[in-house]
Amino acid sequence: MIMLHKLITRFSSSLRAFRDETRGSVSVEAAIMFPLLMWGFVAMFSYYDAYRQVSVGQKAAFTIADMVSRETDNLDATYINNAVDLFDYLTTASTGSSMRISVIYYDNAAADYYIGWSEARGTVTALTDAIIQAWVDVLPVLPESEALILVETWSGYSAPFNIGLNDTDLENFIFTSPRFASQLGFNS
Repeated sequence: MIMLHKLITRFSSSLRAFRDETRGSVSVEAAIMFPLLMWGFVAMFSYYDAYRQVSVGQKAAFTIADMVSRETDNLDATYINNAVDLFDYLTTASTGSSMRISVIYYDNAAADYYIGWSEARGTVTALTDAIIQAWVDVLPVLPESEALILVETWSGYSAPFNIGLNDTDLENFIFTSPRFASQLGFNS
């Protein structure tokens, strides 16, 4: 028992001496801590940039959805192309982005959604009635003959530094209703 007490006392005094020691080499400490500090700054910058790009993409998608919802005339291919160009400008996308704008209706009698029209640009295809049937859980319930404008965007993102963030597509799924007209048409 006495031997254990001496061992604990010696260990405690060694720890106190190590804690209270103020001599050392700043260059050795810097060589140990500098890589950790730099990795921390690079990681924080990369994660901040990823969240910033997600936010910018959402704001740009909401801008496009709001812009489309305020239209009283039918849209055309030029309008959709310019909407994609605006999205690219707002997000400063360096890679090609994709966009799909659709008008959806709800049939109360059949309890089904159906597509009024859908236009896609980029790597996605136009929305079909078959695809939208699987989205019942994410779309709002609509009154009879009410239109819903759905704007979907995809833009590529790659992290500025390789810290474990994979290249990914940032997706947005925005729906709104027409503001100044009962429905929104498309002229092909």
